[in-house]
Amino acid sequence: MLNCISSLIIATALLTAGQAYAIEKKHVKKAATSDSTAKAQNAEGHFEQSKEVASFISSMVSKHGFSEAELKTIFKQVKYIGSARQLMRPAPPGKPKNWKAYRARFVEPYRIEAGIAFWDKYADALTRAEQEYGVPPEIIVGLIGVETIFGKQTGGFRVMDVLTTLAFDYPDTPTRDVRMQFFRAELENMLLMAREAALDPFLFKGSYAGAIGWPQFMPGSIRKYAVDFDGDGKINLTDSPVDAIGSVAHYLAMHGWKRNLPIAFPATLVVSEKSEQLPAVLGKGLQASYQLQDLKAIATTASSEAPTNIQYGLVDLQNGNDATEYWFATENFFAITLYNRSYFYAMSVFDLGRAIALARQK
Repeated sequence: MLNCISSLIIATALLTAGQAYAIEKKHVKKAATSDSTAKAQNAEGHFEQSKEVASFISSMVSKHGFSEAELKTIFKQVKYIGSARQLMRPAPPGKPKNWKAYRARFVEPYRIEAGIAFWDKYADALTRAEQEYGVPPEIIVGLIGVETIFGKQTGGFRVMDVLTTLAFDYPDTPTRDVRMQFFRAELENMLLMAREAALDPFLFKGSYAGAIGWPQFMPGSIRKYAVDFDGDGKINLTDSPVDAIGSVAHYLAMHGWKRNLPIAFPATLVVSEKSEQLPAVLGKGLQASYQLQDLKAIATTASSEAPTNIQYGLVDLQNGNDATEYWFATENFFAITLYNRSYFYAMSVFDLGRAIALARQK
């Protein structure tokens, strides 16, 4: 594994203008600083005098045997990425969540057509991934389609820049300390990954959060879960869709995916949405804790395909001012949420995969 990442050099393809610039225009505040200040923030050497960076360097030297001089040279070249910091800010309060609007961004004709082409081209690898890891093709295809539209939007930020920015200057939010620790761990993994591959760490490109390649793995996930699925002796999540397919399947298998287990079934509430029983059931987190029998006083499903002998969680998908959708979700649904901790995300993967599978049969 340690020598397998040598070709994991991310292509310089930028996020499509429609997505990247729309996001930045929506979330990045108008600059309140002068042009000279903005340029200074983005210049190399922004982190050179940081005491926290110096402490991080000392830790890397003691824990992993890095050269202090080498790391100081690296951090002199790191650029502060203010746009990455701004994109991490939470959305303004007051706007209700809208599952239908979210779904429409991902389950749409372009991704479905691209998904059919991807599935047809890599059908053998998808079948092999299902055989080895138990994850069906539609879930792997749906996930890669949601993440990067099958490699079309892998990101153009230097990973070292965005990880360093977020590790040491995360926005002032309630979870700031936790998130900075997360990004410092990812920065540590980024440096280890580059050293293991004997590559310049600035060659790695990715999203504004530092996610890399077709499946948008963070550096820690690459080191832990990425696999050489095409058998060429190296792991390449940017230029090898087959490696991406195997890595996604391996990740899900390692996060609780169970072979042949269904994913979700539509549910209908039996109680009022104002019932005192409902919050307790919905508040169980990312886990399946109940059998259908346990939930019959709260919700039911019209699906005759829902097994009665497995565990479920009740999931709510809010639709703004419209009625909330409710679903019975299995352990496999919650395995997808461990890729991205969002009910909306997991359901989009599920729905896009199903849409592609159905369209491919026509």
